[in-house]
Amino acid sequence: MYFNAKGKEIHIVHATEEDWESAMAMVWRTFSTFVGPTYPTEGSRSFIDFISGEDLHRMFLLGRYRMYLAKQDEKIIGVISVREHNHMSLLFVDAQWQGCGIGRALIGCLTDYLWEKDVLPLDNEDERILDLLYVREPEHFLTVNAAPGAVEFYRRVGFVQTGQQQECDGILYVPLRLTETKS
Repeated sequence: MYFNAKGKEIHIVHATEEDWESAMAMVWRTFSTFVGPTYPTEGSRSFIDFISGEDLHRMFLLGRYRMYLAKQDEKIIGVISVREHNHMSLLFVDAQWQGCGIGRALIGCLTDYLWEKDVLPLDNEDERILDLLYVREPEHFLTVNAAPGAVEFYRRVGFVQTGQQQECDGILYVPLRLTETKS
């Protein structure tokens, strides 16, 4: 998928193994700038452990953790990921690109994939095989545990709050859910 932001062409693609380190580095930079300062130290430690842990990487390699990237001239400027059963675990857009529709476009690509309307071709046989391993829910929904500062963004794109702010291992979050609407 291509679209324009700031007069530049943005390409949304399926993440590959070669993208992993750069994607997680962009996620950490963005988290450290916008979310980390609002969390207790334990929360930042928990988050870096999550994104740098071998378990998450292994799930990605096995097709159990799907990820899309927004790229501008091959530079990763946005990341969205989902674990089985339609739970979004990462949505980060580089600071320079926030407010340009990239987060909304990434959510659109992800929901198209989950709700089996995927418009992005799977480029190679490995991607097609990993796609077959990903378990989608038959119901069309997407959940997220949003950082408190991101709740308003999620509401603007259609998510509904399903619970009060919570904390786990220093990570503060608000549970939200997006349900497919029939047009």
